[in-house]
Amino acid sequence: MKMKKSKLNFEIILIFTLVVLLASFGCLMVYSASFYSAQHHYGNSEFFLYKQLLGVAMGVAGMIFFAYFDYHKLAKLKWWIVGASMVLLLLVFIPGLGMESYGAKRWVSILGFSIQPSEIAKFALVIFTAAYMSQNHDKVKTLKGLLPILGVGGTMCLLIMMEPSMSVTMCILFVTLFMLIIGGISKKHTLMFSVPAAAAVPLLIVLEPYRLKRLLAFIDPWASPQGEGFQLIQSLYSLGDGGWFGVGLFNSRQKFLFLPFAESDFILSIMGEEIGFIGVTLFLALVMFLCVRLVKIGLNAKDRFGSMLACGVAFVIAVQTLLNVAVVTGSIPPTGLPLPFISAGSTSLLVFMSAIGVVLSVDRQSRKSII
Repeated sequence: MKMKKSKLNFEIILIFTLVVLLASFGCLMVYSASFYSAQHHYGNSEFFLYKQLLGVAMGVAGMIFFAYFDYHKLAKLKWWIVGASMVLLLLVFIPGLGMESYGAKRWVSILGFSIQPSEIAKFALVIFTAAYMSQNHDKVKTLKGLLPILGVGGTMCLLIMMEPSMSVTMCILFVTLFMLIIGGISKKHTLMFSVPAAAAVPLLIVLEPYRLKRLLAFIDPWASPQGEGFQLIQSLYSLGDGGWFGVGLFNSRQKFLFLPFAESDFILSIMGEEIGFIGVTLFLALVMFLCVRLVKIGLNAKDRFGSMLACGVAFVIAVQTLLNVAVVTGSIPPTGLPLPFISAGSTSLLVFMSAIGVVLSVDRQSRKSII
């Protein structure tokens, strides 16, 4: 019994420590990537750093809270959680509450704090899908039984596309499909959903002129070096300058107003410049190690809901990380998506770290049942 308790403590300490280290490293990189632009635009070089530190503090509190929160209660609250996330997604379109930046309405201002509802929606969908499929395992074998999940996921995608944010929409589509597959849907239904979703991507690009411009910039960024291709070119310059070992922390040159969104969506470019290919590879290895540990917890969970919940959280982290890497390296068209635990943004930190806490709750209760 003592061995199992120590093993429980080791698993919690390992994941907790790794997440805090990643978030702390994120604070360091946010400061490095933003101190010049923050001084230039806000007159305070620590502007983004203070917000990031607040996000880490809230994230740690959220992680601890949910680690000792009975995750089964989330299943009972699935409709309330989805409803609240839908309301937040709708609030971005209300004048006075919704905040617009660069033509996109993705933030809500509440009591002086800015919240990005789409970050919350991803995990709300994971909770809802895991709860519904675990409670209706036989029903999800039929198309009718899948309608609630398709309805919730489709509504979220529609609202997020209206912001607009194609990157988050793609992330939600991937997560929904993954959750359906691990939940046990048939191969027929998998093809029925995946083929139209894949066909919709080029259609959505063609329908919006700005997305078509981004696609053309992705194909040949040097065709418009001062236009749509500017950001990708600057990102590639940053990564190329870093080489194997980087130019050293705080020594990036692209952050001096050359690379847009250096502290948020393109912070990996600054990381590549300062810590090099080896440093970025080590960082990605740590993220993948974290995802593997979360999946392992899911596989050892005592019930279907806990298993799907843990695997869903791991998949969100993995997909969002890989999409961010693909964007900054020019592997897919440029689109805004934060790098988990690293990019500037208090909402993202709070939500991702709280989600880790939920997985730790799954692990704690699974080990209790063994003991």
